[in-house]
Order: sequence, then structure tokens, then C-alpha cells
Amino acid sequence: AEYMGTTSLSQTHNPMAAPHIAIIDESERLTPAHADRLRGKSPERAKTPIWKKDSDNFHVAVMTAGGDCPGLNAVIRAVVTNVIAEGATCWGVMDGFLGLLENRFRRLELHDVENILHEGGTIIGSNNKIDPEHVIVGKDAHGKNITEDRTELCLERLRAHGCCALIIVGGDGTQSGALNFTRRGFPCIGVCKTIDNDVWGTDQTFGFATAVQTVVDSMDKCRTTAMSHHRALVIEVMGRNAGWIALHAGIAGAADIILIPELPFDVDVVAAAVKKRCETGRGFALISCSEGAMPAGGSQHVERVDHSSAEPIRLGGVSKWLAEQIEARSGIETRYVVLGHTQRGGSPCAEDRVLASMFGNHAMKLLREGRCGRMVVWKDGKLGDIPLEEVANKQRKVPADHFLIDVARRCGTCLGTLADAPESGSASASADASASASMSNI
Repeated sequence: AEYMGTTSLSQTHNPMAAPHIAIIDESERLTPAHADRLRGKSPERAKTPIWKKDSDNFHVAVMTAGGDCPGLNAVIRAVVTNVIAEGATCWGVMDGFLGLLENRFRRLELHDVENILHEGGTIIGSNNKIDPEHVIVGKDAHGKNITEDRTELCLERLRAHGCCALIIVGGDGTQSGALNFTRRGFPCIGVCKTIDNDVWGTDQTFGFATAVQTVVDSMDKCRTTAMSHHRALVIEVMGRNAGWIALHAGIAGAADIILIPELPFDVDVVAAAVKKRCETGRGFALISCSEGAMPAGGSQHVERVDHSSAEPIRLGGVSKWLAEQIEARSGIETRYVVLGHTQRGGSPCAEDRVLASMFGNHAMKLLREGRCGRMVVWKDGKLGDIPLEEVANKQRKVPADHFLIDVARRCGTCLGTLADAPESGSASASADASASASMSNI
């Protein structure tokens, strides 16, 4: 393949300058022989060794897709340094699946990644609205989206750049896309990331530790204003359908109440806990509330529906509703804070820098071994990898018997269930059984 006018990232660092993108003529179609040479469509080829150190035209692509998080640049750095050390070429796919559809690639050199480890975000951009299997191309007479499968076009873009493999960094939705590519015969290796920590098969994703620290820092600041005005303060955090951020940050930030999606809460129990906290000497209360938390028998609060996105539901608003309910039922002045995208931003903490670097390095180890179609994970305190089939279309939620739930309760934290009602004292056996039964139905 020919590369027309390609430049490195550092050469177009000025954000005001139009990026110079490698363009492949749309009319050019790969011959079967050429496609085969570049690891084409045969599913068997995704399972055979593809690393050839003596090849002058070996190319690897790396892409970050879905929502951004701290640590993405550490993965990119690990991949680029590994690829170049082997004498191969590394391409960055700009802005996730969107850039792949639009044929926007950028060649990455060592000087592009030598000073990015501490930076948040991703130097090659990301996008969370494109699913190659269901690309929105218009609307029908009823206003519903018309979609087309553009997977083959994406794979043709990669082959036209000579790419023999794709390192794809993202959450559960992105890994489903990686599985789609793998099933079509293109070798992919997944690297899991998300601040929500909800990717199936791994104990932790990079980005999570930094997000938790950001929330805890905000809680520490909220504590002083809540204390000064003798108020209750509901702090809404991200997490979608999983309560990992709210649970970890709630324990680390000494929240009085923690509300997570996996344990639907009773509003009266929450209000009573706030009233008790405010009337027994503390004079204030902090509530760590996941955006997906919901009252028992109710539903999650949806802020909006983005029909242009592959994942259209946008949760949010539960903290405002809950603050109103608490104040009305307890008489305690209650405010709310939505931390929002501050949790995604900023420099990654040391833990995330190390974890992301290990993930990127292990992905390249899998590539050298020809073990594609797998996702890098952190399990039981060590690096590993699992088949992409085990990850796709699943979410890792907080189990009913997770030890941190017990830790929170034994530290005096209310989790909003009937088992946490003030008059119950410590959770009774029957209340615990009721809570567990509720969890099993989620």
C-alpha cells in the first residue's frame, strides 16, 4: 500500500492546524492475493502466528475507542515502543471506530510517545458513538435510525495500510467490536479500559483508580462545606450499571451512605439515616451515589437519550431527585453535586500508569505469540488474558456477597436497604437474606 502525505503526531501538534491524514483512494480495491498476504478474511488466520521480524512491511495498528480515561496514553506508549523495537511500523487509528470508517490513520514514532505517560486522555482521540456493525446512515419514514454493517469497510482500511493486527483499547462495547473483527478473520487483541471497572473477566481496569481518587478528593472538599452549613450532600458519580466507583470512593471518602445500582435503596431508610447522622453530633451527612442507583421498585434516572450513539441511554439526575426526597422527609437541608466528566480527566495516578503499561506490553506479547482474539486482564493479582467471546456484551457488577459491602457496613456506612434501617441496628440475618434475594433478581 502507498501512504500519501503521512505525518507524525508531533509534527501536527498545533490544535489549530488541520491534521494531514493518510488518504487511500476509495476506488482502490484489494486483490484476493493482496488481501491474503495482509492477513485477510480467513478466520483461521486470526489464530496463526503473524509476527515476522524479518518482514519489511509488517504493520500494527492501535486504536482507543469508547469513553476516554486516564492511562490510555500509557498503553499507546507501550505498544508503539514494542512495535518499533521489533523493526515494524505502528499506525494510530484516529478517533476510534469513527476514524477507521473515515480512513484516518497516523503513523506513530518514538518521539510521539516519549512524553505522554503522565497525560490524561488519548493522543489519537476516541469516539463512543460508532458501532461498525450498526452504522447509522439515515432515518426511515417513522424517524427511526437506518443502519448498515460497515465492518468490511473498516477491515479494508486496515488492510490497505498493510496492517496485520489491531490492538484495540476500550470497554465492553469496544471489545464486542474487537470480537466482530476477529470473527471476520482480522487478528485483534483487546486491552480493557474504563473508569467504571465493569468489564467482564478482569478484577480491575486502568482508569478506575484515578477516577476513584478524583471522587475522593472532591468528597474531601464537599465535606468541609457540608460540615460548615450542617447539610446533607449527595455526590453523584459515574459507573453506569455498576457501583464500583461509588463503593470504593464511598469507603475511602468516609461517606455516611453509599448507594449503588446493585442494591436498590429505600428512600425512607436513606432519609432516616441522614436525620440520625445530623442529629447525633456530626451535624452533616455525605452520600456517595452512583448515577445508576435506583429506589426499590423504581427505575434508573435517565438524563437523556442520544439516538446517534451505539449506547443511547445516558444516566443521570438521581442525585437531584434524591436530595429533594431527603429534605422533604427528614427536614435536613440537602444539596447535590454531579461530578460528571471530571472523573474521566486529569493525569493518571501511578497505579493506572503501571497497570496500563503492563496491559500494553502483554498485548504485544500475545501478538508475538500469535495469540489473537483475546483480551488482556488483571486477575487474582496477576496479568492474564481471556477469549474475547467471554467479554462481549457482558458487564461486571458488584456481587451481593462482595467483601467491600461488608466492610462498608461494619464501618457504620448505610447502604440504603431495609437491612440498614436505623431501628434495625446492625443488619439482622433476615434482613441480610432479603437483601441477597433482591440482588439475585437484578
